[in-house]
Amino acid sequence: MSVRKRSLPPGWYPFGTEDATDAIQAMSRLLPPRSGERGIAGVVPHAGWEFSGCLALEVMSCISRSIDAIVIIGGHLSPSDGILCAMEDFYETPLGPVAADQGLREALLRSLRIREDRFEDNSVEVQLPFVRHLFPNARVLGLRASPSSEAIRLGSAIAEAAEALGRTIAVIGSTDLTHYGPNYGFSPAGRGDKARSWVAEVNDRRLIEALTAMDSTAILEHAGKERSACSAGGALGAVSFAHRMGIQKGRLLRYMTSYDVHPAESFVGYAGVLYSL
Repeated sequence: MSVRKRSLPPGWYPFGTEDATDAIQAMSRLLPPRSGERGIAGVVPHAGWEFSGCLALEVMSCISRSIDAIVIIGGHLSPSDGILCAMEDFYETPLGPVAADQGLREALLRSLRIREDRFEDNSVEVQLPFVRHLFPNARVLGLRASPSSEAIRLGSAIAEAAEALGRTIAVIGSTDLTHYGPNYGFSPAGRGDKARSWVAEVNDRRLIEALTAMDSTAILEHAGKERSACSAGGALGAVSFAHRMGIQKGRLLRYMTSYDVHPAESFVGYAGVLYSL
């Protein structure tokens, strides 16, 4: 039995069982009540829990509980990197191990060109404790997709595999938005209030509109030309899956930036988008 160990250093999320449970429960108390949601896909941020964990948890709390597996698609890849997949049997989390969906993984390996993911990366790992808490009986598959048409094919392939296997599957795309400021070498709107307004009302808004419209071409274009998405492949995979499942429009649950938590000259945008039946 192989286990994919936690790789992130302290600070990204609590490593102790009690601390992680307490943190999730504290975040849950801040979420608006949402009853009757039938989400099957979503886009969430992947910063440390202090910055964006509450938003990621909000989206995942709207995913239908009657699912067999959750696929988390992260990124941090170049357009030519293709698709990577964790090949371990279990994922380690502070709330206990999560079993990998090996049947789904094998189905995807038969239909797509996928390489083994042997690298440390936060975009999938920070989401795993949320899945373990909300869906204790669900299996998980961690993938990373490049910001390219391969991510779109991946989303469709997951939907096709779910149908062939008779599984109810949800897909979470792990994607941050604009990284702005000197820390990221990107400051086209200067500094201060003007910069924050431009990020929220122009750069991130255009990408969010493409996400809710489920326009994969626009997502790729905005992410590439406007630097409005980190790990756009995750979002593309979720959008493609939702579209293949018959959904025509997404819904923005909430938008925020890291500046809201920790004011600084450099900051990152986060959006929580839900795709529901």
